[in-house]
Amino acid sequence: MLEHQLLLPEGILVLEPAGPLHVTDFEDLAREIDPYIAEHGRLSGLMIRAKAFPGWADLHAFLAHVQFIKNHYQKIVRLAMVTDSRLLEEIPKIAAHLAHVQVKHFAESQYEDALHWLQTRAPLMTPDGT
Repeated sequence: MLEHQLLLPEGILVLEPAGPLHVTDFEDLAREIDPYIAEHGRLSGLMIRAKAFPGWADLHAFLAHVQFIKNHYQKIVRLAMVTDSRLLEEIPKIAAHLAHVQVKHFAESQYEDALHWLQTRAPLMTPDGT
């Protein structure tokens, strides 16, 4: 299960995995954020807040996750990983090498700092670059 909230008007997506991830998690997420991205060209920020990575319900969920990342990673300006998990702390380092996105790790106690970092960004542009 993947709880999510799109903060408007900032265009910040907050994800909180609460159990094994399912295909429907990524379908629901795309239905919510794709219209915003179509209108604004990108998300200004993505916050992943997790105590631990819950894994996937099955192989189909894993593949849906990979496809979701492939379809959306270029449309995110900043990624804040909010966790105390040693394993999840490594995601920003990996993401920085794979995508042109600003990434930063925050401890769980720094949730508000992470949100502030995501909110202090360049203005959103429309898909035509204006």
